Amino acid sequence: MSSSAVAEPSVSAKSKNTPGRVVLASLIGTSIEFYDFYVYATAAVLVFPALFFANTDDATVALLSSFAVFGVAFVARPVGALFFGHFGDKYGRKVTLVASLLTMGISTFIIGLLPTFDTIGYWAPALLVLMRFGQGLGLGGEWSGAVLVATENAPPGKRAFWGTFPQLGAPIGFIIANGVFLMINWLLPHPDDPTQASEAFLAWGWRIPFLVSAVMVIVGLWVRLSLVESDSFTRVVKEGAVRKLPLTAVFKSSWRNLIIGTFAMVATYSLFYLMTTFTLTFGTKPTIGQVTAGGAALPADYVSGLGFGRNDFILMMIVGVIFFGLFTLISGPFADALGRRKLLIWVTIAIILFGFTFTLFLGGNADDNPRFVGAMAMAFLIIGFTLMGMTFGPMGALLPELFPANVRYTGSAFAYNLASILGAAVAPFIAVWLWSVGGGNPWLVGIYLSSMGVLTLIALLASKETKDDDYEGNIQ
Repeated sequence: MSSSAVAEPSVSAKSKNTPGRVVLASLIGTSIEFYDFYVYATAAVLVFPALFFANTDDATVALLSSFAVFGVAFVARPVGALFFGHFGDKYGRKVTLVASLLTMGISTFIIGLLPTFDTIGYWAPALLVLMRFGQGLGLGGEWSGAVLVATENAPPGKRAFWGTFPQLGAPIGFIIANGVFLMINWLLPHPDDPTQASEAFLAWGWRIPFLVSAVMVIVGLWVRLSLVESDSFTRVVKEGAVRKLPLTAVFKSSWRNLIIGTFAMVATYSLFYLMTTFTLTFGTKPTIGQVTAGGAALPADYVSGLGFGRNDFILMMIVGVIFFGLFTLISGPFADALGRRKLLIWVTIAIILFGFTFTLFLGGNADDNPRFVGAMAMAFLIIGFTLMGMTFGPMGALLPELFPANVRYTGSAFAYNLASILGAAVAPFIAVWLWSVGGGNPWLVGIYLSSMGVLTLIALLASKETKDDDYEGNIQ
């Protein structure tokens, strides 16, 4: 039942795990993984509706189809959590992290090579679904391994702060992915309509970010291959506590914490994917005035947005994500001092209240006062991403602390990724539908976010503080 034959060589090399190497390995891996993931998220709005779902003349149906494929990865993530979590708890964090990174990277690279609907018909979206599943499979095993590398090597009393470094991969990956898209779009010829992508971008430019990911994956592999196992895992091996079936052990001994961990992440996931995928769609959708300019007829049941050019709004989002990264780091020391539970309860209450402000920030009419609408949209992005950093940062410590060391990879990965289905997989799809039902006003989208926040608040109130628990010696 023990995996000592696999893990014990790492014990003698333990001294080579310097703080700088641990931080870099946990940060660079998640940055690459999230870069890959966000490249797809951006393309799901900018190009995939036109290139892979050209079988419909209804732009809304094409967009919803693209978001449905976007959600496939979230279905795959719990599968990846179970698969990679099993091996991470049996054979160690290092080899599992390398495998998850390769799975994600190869899937992303192949997306950049896929032929479109006009070339191979329905095979195009089918292959896109398959590669999207591969992306989700890899990310399902990535996050938990990265946060365990950070937190299991953290100095006493600093787990939440060290746990924010892999969390920084989310804003860093987002900025790089969208920055690459932005640069490519700027270098290519611009269309007359600033809300549309250029012909060159649709023809081949969109492929570059997917193909570039191969270089980043190679760098990530080089860093991670230099890692050795943590004291927590080597202690599990020495004590013969490696479980034959970690998932069974998790459900047997930690089922309550599995539920709490899952719902503790629901608001975090919902907020992030509303702040990124939905707002990009809403912010760049033309206003009624833009559509009817020059006497053009307004399509039946048209749902308007803010009418920003794509490049302009992506720049605004990057500014917001800078606040995301900053407050992710800030949240760590606060969570170490105040406790994970107390901090997250107050942040979740703020998220619930934020959901009631969507109309205030996004309900303006850019046809009447574009500067005011732009300022309010920027304020919305800054506030939303600030809250995102404050709720996402402490999760790097909270979720692993809910589970014993010998099933920690499986437990934290499964809770994290199961929450992705409940909080993120359906969020863009539901948001677009609620936006349509609201006649172009996003107030129902805000109510949806608040309802997810209530679920998270209940989970946090039902949990206990974990910051002073015996992290290394907690073995069952």
